[in-house]
Amino acid sequence: MRVLKSLLNAVNPELSRHLLQQYFFLLEREVVGECDTLLDVGCGRDSPVRHFSRRLTKVVGVDRHVPYLEESRAAGIHHEYRQADVLEIGDAFAPKSFDCVVALDLIEHLPKDDGLRLIALMERIARKKVIIFTPNGFLEQRAYDDNSLQEHLSGWEPAEMRALGYRVTGVNGWRPLRGERGMIRHRPEWIWRKVALATLLATEPRPEHAFQMLCVKELTR
Repeated sequence: MRVLKSLLNAVNPELSRHLLQQYFFLLEREVVGECDTLLDVGCGRDSPVRHFSRRLTKVVGVDRHVPYLEESRAAGIHHEYRQADVLEIGDAFAPKSFDCVVALDLIEHLPKDDGLRLIALMERIARKKVIIFTPNGFLEQRAYDDNSLQEHLSGWEPAEMRALGYRVTGVNGWRPLRGERGMIRHRPEWIWRKVALATLLATEPRPEHAFQMLCVKELTR
C-alpha cells in the first residue's frame, strides 16, 4: 500500500487522495469553498471534519456522550462544543444558523422515526446544505466503548435518501467486502483491502452496491 501511495502521489496527487482517503476527500470537497460555518451533529471523538475544520470560520460539535466530547475538545477538532441529545438541536440552534449541518455515522444509531425527525431538524438549521454519511442498508453493530449509543438501530437505502431530495454517492467500495465497524470480512485482509480499493470508483456512482453512502441536499434559499 505504501508503494501504491507513492506511485499515485507522483502521478496524480488528487487522484491519490481520492482513492486512498475517499470519504475525507468527498466530504471536504462538499464543504470547503462553499461553507464557512458548520454544525457537526453527533460529532463523536474523532470527527472527519478534523481534516478541514481549521479552514472554516465556525465549527460546532454536538454529542451526548461526554467522554467523546472531552477527547474531541482535547484534539481541538471543533471551535465550540455542546453536550446535548441530537434530537434537541432544534432548541439549541436557530433556523438557518449554519451554512452546513452534517451527521456523519449518526442516523443509523437512531430508530427510523427519530432519524427522520433529526433530518428535518438539520434541514431547518442549515442555510446551504445538509450532509449525511451512513451505511448502505442495515449494518449490525453492537454497543462498545461503554457507550450504548454505538448500537445500530436502523438502516437507510439510497432510494429513500433520494426520495428525501438527497444526492447520493457510494463510499468505501463494494458492500459485501466489509462488515461490522467497516472491517474487511475476508482473509488474508491485505489482499481483500486492495480488492475493496479497486472497487471504489466503480461503486461511487452506484451507491446501491457500495458499503456506505454520502448523502447531500442542497437547500433552496
